[in-house]
This record gives sequence, structure tokens and C-alpha cells, in this order.
Amino acid sequence: MLILDEPTAVLTPQEVEDLFGVFEELTEQGKTIVFITHKLGEAMNSADDITVLRDGKNVGTVPADEVTRNDLAEMMVGREVLMDVDRPPANPGDTVLSCENVVVEDERGVRAVDGVSLQVREGEVFGIAGVDGNGQSELVEAITGLDAADEGRVRFDGEDLTNARRQERTDAGMAYIPEDRQERGLVMEFDLVGNGLLGSQHTRPYANRGRIDWDRARDHAETIVDEYDVRPPNADVEAESLSGGNQQKFAVGRELARAPRLVVASHPTRGVDIGSTEFIHDRVNDLRAKGKAILLVSSKLDEVQSLSDRLGVIYEGELMDVVDPDAVTEEQLGLLMAGQRPDIEVGGLEVSG
Repeated sequence: MLILDEPTAVLTPQEVEDLFGVFEELTEQGKTIVFITHKLGEAMNSADDITVLRDGKNVGTVPADEVTRNDLAEMMVGREVLMDVDRPPANPGDTVLSCENVVVEDERGVRAVDGVSLQVREGEVFGIAGVDGNGQSELVEAITGLDAADEGRVRFDGEDLTNARRQERTDAGMAYIPEDRQERGLVMEFDLVGNGLLGSQHTRPYANRGRIDWDRARDHAETIVDEYDVRPPNADVEAESLSGGNQQKFAVGRELARAPRLVVASHPTRGVDIGSTEFIHDRVNDLRAKGKAILLVSSKLDEVQSLSDRLGVIYEGELMDVVDPDAVTEEQLGLLMAGQRPDIEVGGLEVSG
């Protein structure tokens, strides 16, 4: 018996297909494989039977060739789920975020980000796809002020914020949804009232001359809990008592409550159930429709393709190409993610890097 837990998280589409080929060879030899995944397509393509867990309970086992993605999603969440993202044509405005030849070196002096240039405009989602560990985290940290760029410029609404502190960028209208909600997004020992203040604890209306207005802070947290359907609906509970999906919804709600001009969303649906994923995708589309600029970083190809208006692919710190997500194929994306440039019609889009 071979047990694999999310083995495709750092694989290109071509490598995933190779892995499924190995599955077939092993099962033909009489081996048993238990494959744990949250990706519905992978389960349907690779499994003979699919068991769905919800809230720690087995809610059913079904033959893979007799079930649809919608059927599986409903079993996972307990209700009907909208699987397809409705993305009207973009109507982009002025450039909000501009990165010009950004370079970030790691602790060994190796370029984790190698001369990346990109622009994100009002009313559009600019997606970045790639296998984890190819410079996405370092690029996001340079943009949001968690780390400094070694070379290049970061401009926000035309203002050079390359050397600005994180708080300055927040005050300027830049929201950040971190890839790790527990390490970067929340203080797990704090209740939701305290977590709702993070990033705003020194500013009005929640603070005045160093004193926090806890009544306002509570109202703020309760508003997030209500609008983002955080469960249990209690602002006094500690963040560590919430499920991963509810932690994520609260962190997303806090950042979007800032009414930002730009949202940097790094793996916003990592580790959350399909119901919470649907909810977060709806919020991203709402922001886009309101003219906000969104930089979306995700290792999920279906996510960045369905949400993005333009899609950049990063490999070893270099932005390989910027492509039309509606025109590019999964095979072409896989080649770009592996560092190869296939012949792609980009529809007049700018190629950066």
C-alpha cells in the first residue's frame, strides 16, 4: 500500500500526468494506492473510487467514473456549489502597481527574484502562476514591504514605495492576504477582536493617542464575522479555535475592510474547503468590478486561469511570459512553469521579464 498526501502540490501539469501514469503501473501490479487531494479533477482522473470527508466524517464513497465535479463539491460542502467563475470582460483603468526590474537575493546571495517587471491596473486581476518556490514569496514580500528589493523599483499610484515600511504601504491603500494565515495573517492566541485590529492598531478610528477604542474594535470584528460568515459567529473566540477556512475568511475580511486600492493575494484559498474557496473567489470578483487592482499569486492553475485577466508565469525568479489566460493551454502553462517558452499567441499582451 502506498499513501500519498497532496503529492502534486509542487508539480507542473506534465509532471502530474507522469505521476498518474506511475499510479496505473502500480495498480496493474496489484498495489493499493490511497491518494489524498483537495483537487477534484485529480481525484476524478486518477482514482477508481473516491471517498469524501466532511467535518472529519465519511459522507460517502462513489465510483470516479459515475460522479461529476458538482456532485463531489456538494458532498464536500453539504450544499450546491457554483463551480464556474463568472468573469465579465475587463475594463482596466490606470496603473496602480508597477514593478520595474525587481531583484531580490536570498540569504545565500542567489537571485530569488530576477529582474521582474509587471503592472497591475484598476479593475483587473493580474495572476502569477508557477510551481511553489520559484520566487513568488520573495516577490510578494518586496511588493508589500515585508522585505526589501535589492534592485529595481516598486511604485504605487506613481509614488516610489521601494523603501517604504509595511505600515506606509498599508496606509497608502495596499492590502495583503498572506499565503500562511497562521504565520503571517493572524495571531493565533488573540481573539478575533484583537486580530481584527492588526495593521490598524495605531490609526483612527480604532486608536487615538496610543489608546485603543475597544468598543469600535469589537464592532469592527463583529462586522467582519457577519459579512464573511465566519463560524462560530463570535468575535470573542481565539483564532486558533477556528477551522482553517474560517481563519482565512476572517483574514480576508480584515484586509478588504480597509477599502484598499490594491490587494496582493498570495495563495488566498490554500488549504480551505471548496465552499470557502467559492466565497473568496466571489470577493475577488467583487473587488475587480469595483475598479480595484488585484495581484493574485497561486499555484492552482484553475484558480489563476479562471480569475485572471492577464497571467504571468514565474520560473526560478524570472517572469517567463505574460499570457492571455483564456487563450493559453494547460500544456503551454506547464512548459512555462518548467522554464521552457512554447510558441504562444499572447494576443498583443506585453511580455515581461
